[in-house]
Amino acid sequence: MQFEVWAPYAARVDMRLNEATYPMERDPGRDGWWLAEAGAAEGDRYGFLLDGGPRVLPDPRGRRLPDGPDGLSAVTAMTAMTAMTAVTPAPPAAAADGAADLPPVTFAPRRRVPLQDAVLYELHIGTFTPEGTFDAAAARLGHLVSLGVTHVELMPVCPFPGRHGWGYDGVAPWAVHEPYGGPAGLARFTAAAHEHGLGVVLDVVHNHLGPSGNHLPAFGPYFTDTHHTPWGAAVNLDAAGSDEVRAYFIGSALAWLRDYGIDGLRLDAVHALADGRALTFLEELAAAVDALAAETGRPLFLIAESDRCDPRTTTPREAGGLGMHAQWNDDFHHALHCALTGEDQGYYADFATAPLAALAKTITRVFFHDGTWSSFRGRAHGRPVDRRRTPAHRFLGYAQTHDQIGNRALGDRLSASLPPGLLACAAALTLTGPFVPMLFMGEEWGARTPWQYFTDHVDPALGEAVRAGRRREFASHGLPESEIPDPQDPATYERSCLDWKEADEDPHARLLSWYRTLIALRRTQSDLRDPDLGGVRVAFDEERRWLTFRRGDIRIAVNLSPEPVTIALGRNGVRVLASWDPVDHPGPDGRVHLPPTSAVVLGP
Repeated sequence: MQFEVWAPYAARVDMRLNEATYPMERDPGRDGWWLAEAGAAEGDRYGFLLDGGPRVLPDPRGRRLPDGPDGLSAVTAMTAMTAMTAVTPAPPAAAADGAADLPPVTFAPRRRVPLQDAVLYELHIGTFTPEGTFDAAAARLGHLVSLGVTHVELMPVCPFPGRHGWGYDGVAPWAVHEPYGGPAGLARFTAAAHEHGLGVVLDVVHNHLGPSGNHLPAFGPYFTDTHHTPWGAAVNLDAAGSDEVRAYFIGSALAWLRDYGIDGLRLDAVHALADGRALTFLEELAAAVDALAAETGRPLFLIAESDRCDPRTTTPREAGGLGMHAQWNDDFHHALHCALTGEDQGYYADFATAPLAALAKTITRVFFHDGTWSSFRGRAHGRPVDRRRTPAHRFLGYAQTHDQIGNRALGDRLSASLPPGLLACAAALTLTGPFVPMLFMGEEWGARTPWQYFTDHVDPALGEAVRAGRRREFASHGLPESEIPDPQDPATYERSCLDWKEADEDPHARLLSWYRTLIALRRTQSDLRDPDLGGVRVAFDEERRWLTFRRGDIRIAVNLSPEPVTIALGRNGVRVLASWDPVDHPGPDGRVHLPPTSAVVLGP
């Protein structure tokens, strides 16, 4: 089989396969590429020596790292599928002799649910189950089917040093973390999800690589000092050599979609991509994904995480935008969080002044910061969304995510401080709102397990630096050092694993039933999937803490107060479709009486 690597600065490259060394030759048709032919079998270890250096480095495009990021790559059925271009993806290569690690992938779920009708469920493979593997997670997919979600969104699965971590320190964008089950495990999980009728979305990180185990700089100009980021030198998207670097990351993205049957990608922190070229990396990636979707006949999509509050992120490329199919809407989360909890620190400050007004604005206009002053940033931020031309499903809405829980000092969920009634209100606002809803694992039953920041750095100095940095960060919030969980302590990881027994116990079981009811309503009531932002109408009372909004003929009302309230809906003839606490049908005067901390959905 053919091995190849891009190493433009090397004068000599050798390929080490098991114990044998093979001199590589320059590819005359591609500048900086080196080639070698050798017979290889499944599981054979290989890597590259640059200029006779003392260390054999793993393949930057290696599909499997069985011994971790600092070990050699292993031959798999996908090893020869390298150098994928953004415009014309290479066809699947012939498998190595004896390659049988990847089962056939079912390339689409039984029922193809478009993003407009989706309900996403974000999960972390390492803490979704006690085993922390793809296979163990696949065994729990029946729960997600009964819940009613349509897509599973996996947090990053690329390799990182150690066993446990969030995944955002990944260092090998073409490979899969071995403790989770490696590439074969991911393929089995995707196939199982598709058999259950679930789509799969994968979180990928292009804005940086982890602080340990990153060998890309030895091969070529994958990073540049032209820009600096919170992680150091930026990924090279616009300096010399950036054509190949872009192709590297775009090829990786296409490989997840093509080779594993993944249905969509969530792109981490695209605002941190330093890119000054006229044709941006995101546009190029979007074009490549759209081309692959047309080629395969599968509806593929990209969901961006961005804090810019810029509607151009999701504006189609032909209309001058970046072409992302959707983006996370943190403004909705922040407004909802403040309305529920009353917190006002950090970036919550602007939302906490009048939280129900902020929530009403995000429900109808998407961004709270649409050119308004941001005290957290010390400047004006964002720009308005054109509600006439922008469908609501360009944005995801959520009450909790891994970031908004795990980046808190104690990793505490809403369930740690809110009564079940307020959790039910959060569910109603998320699942009946105009945006594509997303849940974070365990949210549906009000899980009491925290989700804390945990690491497993094998470098003691790095582990200590992370520990000390975490303590410094939250000491400024007035928390004593002894209360801040140690990221390197295995107990921090263990506390963050879901306790599945909770789901069968009250009040968790009651909340789980409420989530199922709301998701079923979203599926059966077309008004709740209407993409028309201009048709959403909101009323609220800041002092009495109630809010109601209308979507077509469906009315949703929440009472966040510990006191009962009476809300004038402005019409009669509606009936209760679902309620957290018993609610009578509105009388002839169109008024509905809501118990404390309660929610109701009404329809014709």
